[in-house]
Amino acid sequence: MEAAWLTPGAWTHLLEHCKRLYPSRPALSLSHFLFGGRQRTRGHYPETLVQAAIERTVDHTDARLRLLPGYRRRLREPVIQAIRHVGRLVDETPAPILVGRAEFAADPRLAALFVSANEMLERLAGETAGLHARAERRPARITALLLVERSEKHILGMDLVNGLVQREVAQIAVNFNGHRLLEPSASECKTRRHLKRRAFDHLLALARIRLAEIRAERADLLHQRDALSHRLTGRHATRLSEPAALRAGLDRIARELAIRGEGGSVLRAHLEIVAGLLGQAAQQLWVEDLSLHLDPMNIRRHPQDSGARLIRLRELHDARGRRIVPLLIAFRAGEWLSGENARPSAQRTCL
Repeated sequence: MEAAWLTPGAWTHLLEHCKRLYPSRPALSLSHFLFGGRQRTRGHYPETLVQAAIERTVDHTDARLRLLPGYRRRLREPVIQAIRHVGRLVDETPAPILVGRAEFAADPRLAALFVSANEMLERLAGETAGLHARAERRPARITALLLVERSEKHILGMDLVNGLVQREVAQIAVNFNGHRLLEPSASECKTRRHLKRRAFDHLLALARIRLAEIRAERADLLHQRDALSHRLTGRHATRLSEPAALRAGLDRIARELAIRGEGGSVLRAHLEIVAGLLGQAAQQLWVEDLSLHLDPMNIRRHPQDSGARLIRLRELHDARGRRIVPLLIAFRAGEWLSGENARPSAQRTCL
């Protein structure tokens, strides 16, 4: 599923549009048009910009859809719905939390996501090195989205039971790994705008994956149909009941192919799949609240346990079953690790 979080690729149609509207700043992206700037008013989007988003949708799913008359009209409303949904997801993301050595000790979320303050700052320094290299001057504060994968594992460990230390007690260890930092910027607005673009592209990636599955399913159905037709016409159906069963199988395959498309109907079926997925963006990408009671070793505890810390996070889910913890953070750019502290951090013993 890593492909679903790709950085945007070709921008041919959009860059041409940008050059016309902003000749001095041609690199302004679709995210600026659709998710920020003055042109969006009262939740409505200029038609030229909606059309640009439609063309991006076609580029990232099946470029042959342009051969269909009326493809823009069919995609227009689903694309707008998808833009609104991802915009709402990012807009509802809480304000960034400040990250630093002092905050690590005070915020239980940071202590749960990272082994130590050193490890945390080391990761931030590495992920934002390119930003400093491109900037004319080092920004005082950087905003970015931290993505962390959560997993749980049943283990046997030591614990206090009725005041006595016992071994091999069943426990659940919560691990956070795969840390990544997306869209670091000196501007929170710019970070949010780019995150909306990424979320929109994630929906397009889900549609692209579904189309690939449809192609494989169609090929399998055609193979089954050829095999059944051969049996029906090639005198291989020896029992009286077999021809009826074969025809029933062919009817089933015909119904399945009608949904997935065959021959001249393939592109129309692909268009409906893309439009249907974008029109149901809320079922493709959503956020759920996540509350965990963890001890300092990230072991799940009962809420009444004196050693339990309440960790409130959010978890982003998609229709392919992937889940990831997003956390908008801000940190002071000058708070880097010194050379003597920039060494690999120890892992929690439960990992």
